[in-house]
Amino acid sequence: MEAKRAGMQALVIDKGCLCNSIYNYPVNMVFFTTPELLEIGGLPMVTGGDKPTRIEALKYYRKGAEHYGLELRLFEKVLRVDGHDGAFTVVTETESGREEKYHGKKIVVATGYYDLPNEMGVPGEHLPHVNHYYTEPHPFWNQDVVVIGGKNSAVESALDLYRNGARVTLLVRSKELGTSLKYWVRPDIENRIKAGQIQALFGTRVKEIVREGIVVENDAGVQELSAKQVFALTGYHPDYEFIQALGVRLDPESKRPSLDPKTLESNVSGIYLAGVVVAGRHTGEIFIENGRFHGKQIVEGLKEGN
Repeated sequence: MEAKRAGMQALVIDKGCLCNSIYNYPVNMVFFTTPELLEIGGLPMVTGGDKPTRIEALKYYRKGAEHYGLELRLFEKVLRVDGHDGAFTVVTETESGREEKYHGKKIVVATGYYDLPNEMGVPGEHLPHVNHYYTEPHPFWNQDVVVIGGKNSAVESALDLYRNGARVTLLVRSKELGTSLKYWVRPDIENRIKAGQIQALFGTRVKEIVREGIVVENDAGVQELSAKQVFALTGYHPDYEFIQALGVRLDPESKRPSLDPKTLESNVSGIYLAGVVVAGRHTGEIFIENGRFHGKQIVEGLKEGN
C-alpha cells in the first residue's frame, strides 16, 4: 500500500491466501488491541466492538487490497531469489507446479513466523490428532483434550475449550504460567485451575504422543493421559533458512538479521525486511501494532535512495 501511495509498482507474492497468517488464526479470535492500532494505508477500520475480530480484520485487508488495486500473486511459493540490487528475479511455483519468474529492482521480505511451529521433537508429534494451531472448540465437546504451552495462545485455547464442554488438561514445561499473559486472562485461568475445572500440570515435559493419548513426565513420574486431541501451542519462528539463502546475515544466538534500523535494508543491497522477521528469535518484540509502520519506513528509504 505504501509503495502504491508513493507511485511505485509493487507486486505481492504469498504462498497462501491474502493475509494467510491471520486467516490461520483461531476462528473466533479477537485482537488484543483497538481498531485504530491496526490501520494501514490511511484507511479507517470500523468494528462492531472495542476490539476487532479475525473476521473483521480479514475483511478490512481485502477491502484495502481492492481500494489500492494491489497486484497479487496468491498461492505461489517463492523458490529462490536471483540477481542483485536493481535487477532481482523472484522464482516461484504455482499450485499446479508451474514455475513463474518476476523481475524487480527491490525485494521486501515480510514472511512473518506463523508458518513454522516450534516442534517438541518427540515421537508421535505428527500423528493426526496433534495440531500446532488452535482451530475452534466445537468438535471437542465432551472429549479429553490436552493443550501444551503456558503463554497466551495455549491459555486462551484451554479456556475456550473448557467453556465449550471439553475436558482440558494444560501442560506447562515451566513451574508457572508465562509472565506475558494478558491481564484479563491470568485471573481467569488461575481461577479455573484452582476450581479444578481445568487440570494443569506444571514442570511437565512430553515424552511421547500416542494414539488418543500422551505420555508425560514430571516430579510425580511418568504417566499417560487420555487425549482425543492435542494442541501443541509451543510458539513459532521465522524461516531462518530462507532469509539466509538470500544472503542476509543472522546473529548466531538471537537470529536477528543484519539491517539498517532506519530503512530496514539488510546487509544485502536492495533486500529489505519487514514485520516480525526483524526481531529474530525475539518474536514478542514485533506486534501488528508496530510492525504496520515498517512499510512506510521502507518506502521512505527507497524514496531517499532514488
